[in-house]
Amino acid sequence: MSGSDVVEFDPDKLQATVRVTLAGDRNCVEPVVASIMQVVQQMNCARGKEHEVELALQEALANAVVHGCKNDPTQIVECIVACDPERGMLIVVRDPGRGFDPRAIPNPTTGENLYSTHGRGIFLINELMDKVEFRKNGTEIRMVKK
Repeated sequence: MSGSDVVEFDPDKLQATVRVTLAGDRNCVEPVVASIMQVVQQMNCARGKEHEVELALQEALANAVVHGCKNDPTQIVECIVACDPERGMLIVVRDPGRGFDPRAIPNPTTGENLYSTHGRGIFLINELMDKVEFRKNGTEIRMVKK
């Protein structure tokens, strides 16, 4: 991402913030997404775009659990969802993994990647959200929906 696309929010202007941690267990993703989405509905920050937020959140948390935690329930994933009336909804997902280079992820819409059974999460997140940024060597993703 270029410097002008950096995802920054002013903490003093945030209307609502939800912080959740979950174990690195794939079975924890769905209930956490459901509980976060109940709060998202009340935030009125991404009105009419809740489906996109839900799918991106589900993909980001699943990636953090599977790749960052290696499905180890003793590892913890952190998720923060915040609403800024001017900038929209910010979602941050952090995992304890070693990270990755998002530029090294093959495009799932070309060549032999079309038939792959995995590798579409990052692509979907980028398609669904307005801004996406990876930090901390890929162990943190920041997503914005306006």
